[in-house]
Amino acid sequence: MDKTNEDSTGKLLDKINSPADLRKLPLESLPALCDEIRQFLINSCAVNPGHFASSMGAVEMTVALHYVFDTPDDRIVWDVGHQAYGHKLLTGRRDSFATNRTMGGLSGFPTPSESEYDTFTAGHASNSISAALGMAVAARLNNDKRNVVAVIGDASISGGLAFEGINNAANTPNNLLIVLNDNDMSIDRNVGSLNSYLAHLTTTPGYNKLRLNIYKTLKKMHLVSERRRGAILRFNNSLKSLLVHEQNIFEGLNIRYFGPFDGHDVIKIVRILTDIKDMEGPRLLHLRTIKGKGFEAAERDPAKWHAPGKFDPSTGKRECDDKAKKSALKYQDVFGEQLLELALKNPKIVGITAAMPSGTSINVMQARLPERVFDVGISEGHAVTFAGGLAKDGMQPFVAIYSSFLQRGYDNIIHDVAIQNLPVTFCIDRAGLVGEDGVTHHGAFDLAYLRTVPSMTVSAPSDSATLRALMTLAAEHPDGPMAIRYPRGTAHADLQAAEVTVTKGRGRKLSDGSQAIVLSIGTVATDIQKAIAQSGISATHYDMLFLKPIDENILREAAESHLPIITVEDGTLKGGLGSAVTEWMADNGFSPHIYRIGLPDEYITQGTPAQLKKLCGIDSESIAEALKSVCNAQS
Repeated sequence: MDKTNEDSTGKLLDKINSPADLRKLPLESLPALCDEIRQFLINSCAVNPGHFASSMGAVEMTVALHYVFDTPDDRIVWDVGHQAYGHKLLTGRRDSFATNRTMGGLSGFPTPSESEYDTFTAGHASNSISAALGMAVAARLNNDKRNVVAVIGDASISGGLAFEGINNAANTPNNLLIVLNDNDMSIDRNVGSLNSYLAHLTTTPGYNKLRLNIYKTLKKMHLVSERRRGAILRFNNSLKSLLVHEQNIFEGLNIRYFGPFDGHDVIKIVRILTDIKDMEGPRLLHLRTIKGKGFEAAERDPAKWHAPGKFDPSTGKRECDDKAKKSALKYQDVFGEQLLELALKNPKIVGITAAMPSGTSINVMQARLPERVFDVGISEGHAVTFAGGLAKDGMQPFVAIYSSFLQRGYDNIIHDVAIQNLPVTFCIDRAGLVGEDGVTHHGAFDLAYLRTVPSMTVSAPSDSATLRALMTLAAEHPDGPMAIRYPRGTAHADLQAAEVTVTKGRGRKLSDGSQAIVLSIGTVATDIQKAIAQSGISATHYDMLFLKPIDENILREAAESHLPIITVEDGTLKGGLGSAVTEWMADNGFSPHIYRIGLPDEYITQGTPAQLKKLCGIDSESIAEALKSVCNAQS
C-alpha cells in the first residue's frame, strides 16, 4: 500500500529538532528525508487519527520552505493547517506528535501559543494571504529584512478573503511570497471556475528561467527599480499573453507568477525558492501536488482520506469502514435524508453548502436532485447571500454549513437575509463541542450570535425526531429566516415515543418534578435526563426547542413555581439560553434563583467529546452535582 521507502528508519528525521538542523543537511539528502517524514506520518496517523492526506501531499513543499527560509525569523503562514503536520515534525514537535489532537497535547492546527514557528492561528480557510501581507508590511515599516511566505491551497484561494488579500497585495508595497499548493482537491472535490483555471494554467520552465535571468541582469544594471517595476511588469505580462494566447489572472494583478512546478520535486523547489526569495514585490509560486502522496489508498480517494480515522498502514483498511456498516445514524445523516424527502415534495427547496457536501450529508439530495444542490466552495459569505437571492425570487434554500464556519457569513445573514425577512433555513452542523479539532472548530457561539438578529428564528433539536420536525416546520411554514443547529456525531434516540410535531416558539415538557426546574435547548436534554436520575432530585425538565422566539408560557410557569431554575446549553453562557431566560425574568418582574450551565467564557481546547463535556461541566455527572448543589442550597 505504502509507496514510501519501507526501509526508512528515521536516520535523518531523528536528528532534526529545529529547521536549523534541517538546513545543515546536503541538498541531495532531502528526498530521503521526505520519505522518512511520510513514513512517520503513516505510522503515527494510523493509530492517532488526524488530517492525513493533506499533510502527505505537502511534505516536499514543507521541507523546501524550511530549508530555504530562515524560520522562525522568516515567517511561514499556513492556511487552514491541514497540511502542516510535516511542519510540526520539523519544528521541535516530533517526539510529542503522538499527542496530536488530544487533550493537553499538540493542537491539530498551527497555534502560536504552541510554537514560535506557528506564526498565525490557522483553522479556517483563506486567511493566510491577508495575515502574511500584514506581516510583510509590518516588516517593511519596521525595517526588518525578514521574508514572509503565505501557503494556501487551491480550494482556500477560492475564498473571498483570499481574493481580497491578493488584491491588496497587488496595491501595497510588500515582498510577500504566496505559495499555492494546488492538489485539485479540498475535502470534497473542488468546484468553481478558478479550480478549472488552475488545472489548465501553464507557464513553461524555459520562459520562467529566461525572465528570471533578465530580471537579475536588469537589476544589476540598475534598470529595474521599485518605481518602474509596475510598468515593466505590465508590459511583460502583455507580451507574454500575446505570445502564449493566455492571460494569467495573477499577473493581470501585477503579481509575479512562477509555475506550475512539480510540488514533489523537493530539490527543484529549493532551487526555485532560492532564486525568487529575495525578489522585490509580491509573487506567487504555483506547485502542483497530489493529495495523499505516498500512500496508495489516499491517492486513489483523497476525499475519504482527508481525515480517515484509524487505519491499517499495511492494507489501507480504515477502522471506520467497518463501524459505518453497523453504526447508528448521525445528525448529519438525519438532515440529509429529511432534506431529500422535503425536496421531493416541494420543488422550491434547494440545498446549498460551502465545500462540505459529504461533511453535511447534503450530498444525499445532490445524488438525487443534482440541479437543485449548489456547492459554492469555501465561500460561506457568498453561500448566504446566494441563498438570499434565491429566496427573494421564490425559492426555499436550506443552507448547510458548520457552526464555526458560518461565523464568516454573519454580516451576510443580517444584511442579505434577515433585513428582508427572507425564508432561508440555516442548518448548522457541528454545533457545540466538536472534539479533537479544537478551538477553531467548536460551534460555541451560534446561539448567541444568532439570537441578537431581528426576525431570526433560532432552534435546536434534542433528538433526531425533533430535527426532522424542525426542518418540516421550516419547509411548510417559510415565514422568514430560521436556524436549526445540531451537533456532530450519533443522533440521540427520540426522547418521546410519539411522532413529534413542533410549533414555532413552543417547547415541551420531558419530566415532572417538585424540587427544581431545568430548562435546556438542544441535545444536552439526554444528559439532563440521565442527571436527574443520577441525582435523585425531583426536577421538572423542559426542552425549550426554540431560543427565539422563546416559549414565554414555560418561562412564566417556571417563574411562578418559585423553584430554583437551572438552564443548560452546549453553547457559550454569554448570550445564550441562560442569558435569554435571565433577561426575560428581569423584564417581567421575576427574580428566581437561576443557575446557568454552559460553555465558559474562554476558548476550549481539543479533546474527546466526553473529556470536553466534563471539562465544561455539561456531562450528566456534572449536571447531577449542580442539581444537588442548587437544591441543597435552597433547602
